[in-house]
Order: sequence, then C-alpha cells, then structure tokens
Amino acid sequence: MGDARPAGAPTVLRVVLGKRLHDLREQAGLSFQEAGRALDVTHATIRRMEKAEVGLKVPYVEKLLRIYGVEDPAEVEGFLALTREANRPGWWHRFRDVLPEWFSAFVSLEGEANLIRAYEPHYVPGLLQTEAYARAVLRAGQPHAPDAEIERAVTVRRERQNLLVREKAPLLWVVMDETVLRRPIGGPEVMRAQVDRLIEATALPNVRLQVIPYAAGPHPAMYGPFHIFRFPIEELPDIAYAENLIGASYFDQREDVSAFLEALDRMCAQAAPAHTTKAFLGGIRKEI
Repeated sequence: MGDARPAGAPTVLRVVLGKRLHDLREQAGLSFQEAGRALDVTHATIRRMEKAEVGLKVPYVEKLLRIYGVEDPAEVEGFLALTREANRPGWWHRFRDVLPEWFSAFVSLEGEANLIRAYEPHYVPGLLQTEAYARAVLRAGQPHAPDAEIERAVTVRRERQNLLVREKAPLLWVVMDETVLRRPIGGPEVMRAQVDRLIEATALPNVRLQVIPYAAGPHPAMYGPFHIFRFPIEELPDIAYAENLIGASYFDQREDVSAFLEALDRMCAQAAPAHTTKAFLGGIRKEI
C-alpha cells in the first residue's frame, strides 16, 4: 500500500498546506478513512499529511484536490506550486549536521513570523548575540563538541540574525531577567561587546527590549525560557515554544498559548519600560 514519505522538521508552508487540506476534506464531508481509500494510503497517512508530519507528494495533493472537489485550474495550480515550494528544504538544511531536528522547526517558524515575543532568564536570545558570546554559550552547552562543530553552529546563529534587517522584518519583543546581563559569559571583554550589541539593538525600529530587575521580585515564568510566534498567515495560529535540555515542545492550542501570553504580558508590566532599557544597559556596561 502506498504511503507518503517521512520528512524532517516541517516548514511553515507545509503546516499551512496541511491545514488547508484538512479544511478541504472537512468541507467535502470525507473522513480520514475515505480520503485514505481514495488515495490508496492509510487513514493515518492522511492525518499525518494534515499535521505536516510527512512530506506532501505533488501527485497525492493533486488527487486529493480532485477528491475534495477543487476544480478551478488556477486554484489547483496555485496549491501545487505552494506544495513544490513547501518541499524545498530551508536554508538551514545545509546545517543539519549541527542543527537538532526539533530546532529546525523553530528556525522555520522564526523566519515566517511577523511578531516574535520571548522571555529569557539565562542568556541573551540568539537573534541578538555577538559571535563571541554565541561561541561561549554553545561551548558551555556542548563541552565535548569539536571546534568545527561549534563554529558551524555559530554560523547558523549569524544567518538567523539576518531576518532582523531584511525587508518586512518581524517585530522582536524580548523580556530578559537582569540575571542575563549579570552572568559572566566568555569573560569581561565578551560581555562588554554583548551589552554594546544590545544597546545598538534598542535603536532598531523592530526591536523592543525590556529587563526585569532583581528588585521586581518573582514573576509568572520563572520556570524557564519560551518564545511566542505570530504570523501574517490566516491558517497559522499563534505558536508557543518551550525548550529543555534534550528537546522542545510546541503549543498551538489556544488555551495553551493564552497561558504563555498572559504570563508574558504580566512580565512586561513588571519589567522596566522599554524606553529605559538603553540607560539600564549603559549602567550595566560601566560595571563590567
């Protein structure tokens, strides 16, 4: 029996196409089993296609569109063009030797978002790290990795940062604990350069930085870092991302994401206002 091919971390386009196929199937009144029989695949394969867990073969998609009653040639061709685009590996694919599969999905989401909100209690977020700071952080997390592997990972981080200066760059809104700025990473020279980089970032129109000072006391998310992505694509809901030592979790259910949003909103209220961040960083800089 035929089956769709397994795939790596899904690109955002593949997620969008999966959601569109889901909607078309439901509009056609077909079950997973009925769609699977028509395509000569298992019902589980149809489910996995809709969840972007497998690659989308163009012939499969073309047949599903017919089954679902999509007859307009322009609509069909547009859908198939998106399918071909979704199957192209992202720029990060060439770094798959140093990029964990669970983080590849993060890079795809990051690249398509128009709003990225983040809370970071430990390190400066990757999009704002200097190369020397990134190198020190990566070495701390991978003490036995060869130097060449660390340098490849630093290159990935540098490539990711391009999205902040591209046309239609996303808004990056970061809340950091004061601990991030006090923890010595790589030595005084590295930390001074990193704080300088953050000061420069406060001048970017699409970057908003806030620091939660020690004096603010406890807050709702002291358990760990997370990101929230918002997209200019109707089919994509907000997605929250939480990382741990060996992997990550992605949340797209409204009630789950709302919990992250509420915590972040409360932290933004506790943090020093964004317009004071440059002065706060300047004070830290003098102490290093």
